[in-house]
Amino acid sequence: MTGLARGPGHLAAQHLQGFIAALGAAGVAPGVQKQVDFLRGVALLRPSSPVEFYWTARTTLVSAREELDAFDRVYEEWFGDGLARPVPPPLYHKPHVAERTDRPFSVGAERDEMGRRKAAGGGASSEDVLGHGSFPATSMAQQRLLAEVEAALVEEVPTERGRRRKTAPRGSVLDLRRVMSSAGRRGGEILRLHWRDRPRQARRVLMLVDISGSLRQSSGDALRFAHALVQAVPRCDVYTFGTRLTRVTRELRTRDVDAALAKLAHVVPDVNGGTRIGPSLEEFLADRRRAAVPRDALVLVVSDGLERGDPEAMAAAVARLGRLSHRVVWWSPLVCDTSYRPITRGMAAVLGDLDDLVGVRDLASALDALGRLRQLDAGRRHAAAATWSATTTDDLRARPTRA
Repeated sequence: MTGLARGPGHLAAQHLQGFIAALGAAGVAPGVQKQVDFLRGVALLRPSSPVEFYWTARTTLVSAREELDAFDRVYEEWFGDGLARPVPPPLYHKPHVAERTDRPFSVGAERDEMGRRKAAGGGASSEDVLGHGSFPATSMAQQRLLAEVEAALVEEVPTERGRRRKTAPRGSVLDLRRVMSSAGRRGGEILRLHWRDRPRQARRVLMLVDISGSLRQSSGDALRFAHALVQAVPRCDVYTFGTRLTRVTRELRTRDVDAALAKLAHVVPDVNGGTRIGPSLEEFLADRRRAAVPRDALVLVVSDGLERGDPEAMAAAVARLGRLSHRVVWWSPLVCDTSYRPITRGMAAVLGDLDDLVGVRDLASALDALGRLRQLDAGRRHAAAATWSATTTDDLRARPTRA
């Protein structure tokens, strides 16, 4: 980057920076790391043709298929059109670039591939792609759903007895101080008994939101739900994870949901990146202060469960969450598909420690899923495995037998 800004290359550097700014204005919004990759790629590869330069820019600055049209439009405005773009040229096999990664400057191509595979549940990746993302504005329909979600949270979040006793019309412990004070005002005669009791209050809620690329279409609504949770439940904590773990409770306390998401976009570095579920959960539990948060709490994990690494770390972390917490609920957009079964290595490993596995992909389905939370208190622990085992058995019985 420094070399581009010296001597006669100063105007070229200004032109490239103006091109990057124009992409952001058009909605492509490349993160800081993408911009560094782009400028470094131009400096290292020194593209010798317009086609080479086009593919250097596209593979480093574009992260989603939906951004391609806007990218091409801005590119033509800044560098001219008439380029042949059917396939990328074989310029990415230079040895000095291959030392950096097996597929250099292929961040955008990797994310394109994740987008194509997402519907089939194969879009998870362990690649650590950094860059602050952005979230679209909340529509009026989503605003109305958020109001309903916030009201439902007040009613549906499981409750527990508080630790401190307070004055109550009925209770298990006499409030002797108030009894004697009242009797003193009436000549020592006790006319009424006063009681103290531990009132019921909403349980602490821990929400862990997967914001990796395979959940690109649902992570925005998941974070809007998290915003409603922070507004409605006094004791709650929210973390995001993809390839890194980030606490976002403070940002979500902002009353306006879009302002909260704007703040969150600046502190979460791995939006729409890879997936490391097990290491992220292990990192959460490794800190003693954080490990105390799920104790007797409702733990809500929003993830598709597509762990690309060793599932043992994910299984061990979820098992510990199950021992610490009151209930562990897993929300996955993949479960919304009626043909879904938890047979991937990650989900099969953690299913025995879950209390419920529900399909949630947007605010409407999250609102429906809230009605199941209070039912968990009446049921036995770790019931998800039995529920899904029965579902699989019913499916097998329903299949026609061969003659």
